[in-house]
Amino acid sequence: MSESEILLEVGAELPPLAIPVTRTLIVAGAIASRDYQDVHHDAELARQKGSPDIFMNILTTNGLVGRYITDHFGPTAVLRKVAIRLGAPNYPGDTMVLTGTVAEVAGEGGGDTVRVKIVGKNGIGSHVTGSVTVTVPRAGGSTS
Repeated sequence: MSESEILLEVGAELPPLAIPVTRTLIVAGAIASRDYQDVHHDAELARQKGSPDIFMNILTTNGLVGRYITDHFGPTAVLRKVAIRLGAPNYPGDTMVLTGTVAEVAGEGGGDTVRVKIVGKNGIGSHVTGSVTVTVPRAGGSTS
């Protein structure tokens, strides 16, 4: 998406992003974030603890939310705050669809600070809700 296509208006909706929740994504995210809890990689132990299968950890979800925002606002966007809460687990074989709505826009130096409300839903409900604050540089501006 080009700079001219990014809507920095309150109420603007970001295009949805569908993310297939695979066993590999769950395990790789847990390993990458050094979360070795068995419920994120061992289906049998997860079942023994009352879960129907392994499930995604919050750090993987946090990374996917960040990706969603920077994919939309571009590589020069800077994440300033990510405030999320988990709900329904992400299990293998499901799809999480991230959506976002611009909640606030404020000018700051060479860029705009934008707060986006985020929801990520899967087949059983809302997996993640919250907001992300990002600085988006104006043409020729800087976010530092």
